[in-house]
Amino acid sequence: MDQGNTAFILLAAALVLLMTPGLAFFYGGLVKAKSVISMMMMSFGAMGLIGVLWALYGYAIAFPATDAGVTQAPWAIDFNELGLTGVLETPEGAAYPPLAFVAFQATFAIITVALVSGAIADRAKFGSWMVFAFLWSTIVYFPVASWVFNFGLADDGSFSYGGWITKGMQDVFGVGAIDFAGGTAVHINAGAAALALALVLGKRVGFQKGAHAPHNPPFVLLGAGLLWFGWFGFNAGSELAADGTAALAFVNTIIAPAAALLSWLLVEKIKDGKPTSVGAASGAVAGLVAITPACASLDPIWAILLGLLAGAICALAIELKFKLGFDDSLDVVGVHLVGGLLGTLYLGIFARGTGLVESGSFNQLLVQAIAAFAVLIYSFVLAYIIGFAIEKTIGFRVKNEDEIAGIDTIVHGEEGYVLTDAR
Repeated sequence: MDQGNTAFILLAAALVLLMTPGLAFFYGGLVKAKSVISMMMMSFGAMGLIGVLWALYGYAIAFPATDAGVTQAPWAIDFNELGLTGVLETPEGAAYPPLAFVAFQATFAIITVALVSGAIADRAKFGSWMVFAFLWSTIVYFPVASWVFNFGLADDGSFSYGGWITKGMQDVFGVGAIDFAGGTAVHINAGAAALALALVLGKRVGFQKGAHAPHNPPFVLLGAGLLWFGWFGFNAGSELAADGTAALAFVNTIIAPAAALLSWLLVEKIKDGKPTSVGAASGAVAGLVAITPACASLDPIWAILLGLLAGAICALAIELKFKLGFDDSLDVVGVHLVGGLLGTLYLGIFARGTGLVESGSFNQLLVQAIAAFAVLIYSFVLAYIIGFAIEKTIGFRVKNEDEIAGIDTIVHGEEGYVLTDAR
């Protein structure tokens, strides 16, 4: 067992887990002061619920045992892995304990579910959100993670991907889709579900451009900083080894969001006359989203270009909700869905070795598009069905009067800011 790589994976897992509290601050600063507790609790609720589900059966669905080089069925479960009983021992010759990988991937499942909550800020019931998180993670995230990330161990000790998005399409097109750290499984998946829930719950009271200003930009900046810090574990950690590929992913995780931050601010300056702190934070996150699938497959110069495109395109994409009339409260669609699509498709052109620029073939672009839109459609349809069923049974949205009054006290009996002591 390689203790260095084991430590690397465990450290990466800790970094990715920190991203969810970081997301709570990022989202919490963007909402009204009277719903900051509600917003942050949806992230912390995901940490509790998905952490338990992952151990009980999530890992068994996402990573059923498969022979190296064999495409895994799109829906499968390994009953030997329920409750993690089948991964407690470290096989002789393994590079690291299986439980290290279990921990690392658990943090991916948690952050993906938490991302969805941004679309329904200011108006969702916490209990209904937890029911949705339970059903969506089980039916959507765990299987999609298997499509993208599942792999087997080859005879030489190397890993061979076995999901249909990777190995399956390689068998058909000669190349598999590239998604190093979760452009499809995490960002497109969460963004599509967010769009579905925004449509199910409808618009906030008084929804219009400029009506819902962020109540705490310092929280937003703090959250973005924590997300960026944790994202090094997300991207570089996905190599599962402290090597040159991890170093490339690490560098690209610095420069792509840096470029995106600048381009988002430039768009703001041109459009509105002033660059904002929320824009800087959002631009960095947009760049992080776009580089996630591509971080190990792009030369740094192309990573910078991707960041510049992501910042500008996502800054413009967040306006879609006003033009199309859906209330994606915290721009999960504009940042995560659009940014995830951009990063995933960009690989079809600029991926090292297999992209159009280097290979002259459109095959990589084709498989990237199939992967992206398959996950988008699957997640959107099922999230809409789950959300609609919850709304029509136990109810998903709070009453309008509760939304106006502020849902922190209604749902949680707490206030984010107590400025006077009434006792």
